[in-house]
Amino acid sequence: MPLRFFGDQVLRRTAAEVTDINGDMAELGRRMLVTMDHEAGIGLAGPQVGRSQRLFVHGLPEEAPPVLINPVIVESRGEWVYQEGCLSIPGLYFDVVRPKEIHLKAWGVDGEEIDLEADELLARVCQHEIDHLDGVLFIDRISADDKRIAEAELRKRVAGTLGTSDPFLTGKAIKALLRKLL
Repeated sequence: MPLRFFGDQVLRRTAAEVTDINGDMAELGRRMLVTMDHEAGIGLAGPQVGRSQRLFVHGLPEEAPPVLINPVIVESRGEWVYQEGCLSIPGLYFDVVRPKEIHLKAWGVDGEEIDLEADELLARVCQHEIDHLDGVLFIDRISADDKRIAEAELRKRVAGTLGTSDPFLTGKAIKALLRKLL
């Protein structure tokens, strides 16, 4: 499945609840897992493949079912700083502070309810992917200094994508576009 990247507005929208868990959801989950593995990721949310639906997949199947539908964090505890990246913003990595442990409820592709206690990496992946379902990117959660670094890099990327030879593309226009995207 083709990935969606920073600047695609699907990444900034709140994803819709899945109302019918059926074979289509199982197939979507399977295809997302293949995409995540192909891209060497550890998590992938519906919006990242253009599906504005509340589901995500992860690469820690020994700890939890790999496809989680309509996930909700019921409780969180502690604090853990860890460097995050994102398949939708390749090449950027920053420290993000998140709860160390979470209690999550979701549904599996079989329609069964999942009640999950997660800590450290699984908890982080779940939180990162749920952020995607809420239209939040990890760069929204980084320090002010790191945000300046990210904005400078994203500004270069946006300018390169749009082409700096465009006479209407001024520094002010790029900055306005970044404000809209961030």
